[in-house]
Amino acid sequence: MKVSDIVEKFNLEVFSGKEGLSREIKGGYVSDLLSDVMGNSKEGQVWITLQTHKNVMAIASLKDLAAVILVKGFKPNDDTLEQSEIEGVPVLGTSENTFEMSGKLFQYFTNNEII
Repeated sequence: MKVSDIVEKFNLEVFSGKEGLSREIKGGYVSDLLSDVMGNSKEGQVWITLQTHKNVMAIASLKDLAAVILVKGFKPNDDTLEQSEIEGVPVLGTSENTFEMSGKLFQYFTNNEII
């Protein structure tokens, strides 16, 4: 499954990093603590968060995450958008809250044998 598949399935807004929409997804991770994501996320996961600052992209790049999904209608900062383009990691958005988006992705990943 590719990032573009979840963009289409869940009508996610693509803020930046469109060149990374072909990245393969290997699972998901949810946290708003950067240190937690740095220590526990795995390559190819989609990260769900409400953090919008540039450091999100530093972690996403370091961990080689497939994409970042911002919840609750949050918009990324300008420097986050710039870094997303440099790193090629898509920053996506939804108006749904973390619980709703996580549940939908978990169900979708389970049905498609991603996790």
